[in-house]
Amino acid sequence: MSSSTSSSERAAWRRFFRAFVGAAVIAGALVYGFLVLVDPFDTLPLSPPATRWPVATDARFSFPALARSARFDSAIFGTSTSRLLRPHALDPILHARFANLAMNDSTAWEQAQLMRVFLRAHPAPNVLMVGIDVRWCGTGGEWHRQVARPFPDWMYGRNRWAGYAHLFNLYAIQEAGQQFGILLGIKKPVYGRNGYTSFVPPDSEYDPARVAMHLRAAGPEYLPGTRTGPPASWRYPALEALARRLAHLPATSRVVLFFVPYNHVIQVNPPMPGADAWTECKRRVAALARRPGGLAVDFMIPSPITENDNHYWDALHYRIGVAARIAVDLGRAEKGETSPDYRILQRGPG
Repeated sequence: MSSSTSSSERAAWRRFFRAFVGAAVIAGALVYGFLVLVDPFDTLPLSPPATRWPVATDARFSFPALARSARFDSAIFGTSTSRLLRPHALDPILHARFANLAMNDSTAWEQAQLMRVFLRAHPAPNVLMVGIDVRWCGTGGEWHRQVARPFPDWMYGRNRWAGYAHLFNLYAIQEAGQQFGILLGIKKPVYGRNGYTSFVPPDSEYDPARVAMHLRAAGPEYLPGTRTGPPASWRYPALEALARRLAHLPATSRVVLFFVPYNHVIQVNPPMPGADAWTECKRRVAALARRPGGLAVDFMIPSPITENDNHYWDALHYRIGVAARIAVDLGRAEKGETSPDYRILQRGPG
């Protein structure tokens, strides 16, 4: 092969490489521009105005924007055991504008990070509501980062400009496509604009036999962690962190802490072994509600709700009708009214 032929081939390869790199850069710039314009998670400070919806299948990416939104003055935090509470049902009962920020399988640490975002934007919220379950009542150790799924720290910080450095990835591209479809009206939103969505099947698909199978497979929900000495000496690090969050609230803010209605098959009540850890957790939560506008309510008791297996899909998750009943019960409890559905652990003045 002559040297002139070899030189021409090298030149052709260089031209091809430059063209390929140029095309990749242009394509990347177009994709990045699309991401910035659509702003799928509604987090960018220079986002073009549009009515965006929560779109991410993982609420950890969708809810920081809702937590900052001025459309709400109140919020619900918790795991999937609180997700079926409808803001539209709670709003008139508690005279508030709720966002439901409960996240599936969320740790107490993750809930606290989202709560911090909400409280930065709403330093004097109307109502701050927390669904208390096993995630808040673990004992021993120190408060530290705990995550069960990927967690986008950049969404939870003060610097919203950081989003421009974190947005260029396949997940964001996927969710931008979802958001763009909703903005065009060709795709149905998964979440409401207040964070609510029903993640359980419709009642028309309710199967008592299948539910009974789930309940037979369930066992008592013992609290994790180490415990030595008398209950008053035990550490509840998540509740200690919650106390630090609540300490900064003004007296005008109402705090509603409620133990979620676990089905009776997983409740740990006296005289069962391990019941003392739950009893102490309930005592600590009641102490947190000892403030103006505070309320601690216990639905995690043998009751007409929890003793009826037809109220549940499984031992943790109740049906839509029960969620509506809990909303009404919370309003009654705030007024000091009693019910076999719940036990008022603490009701502060005001």
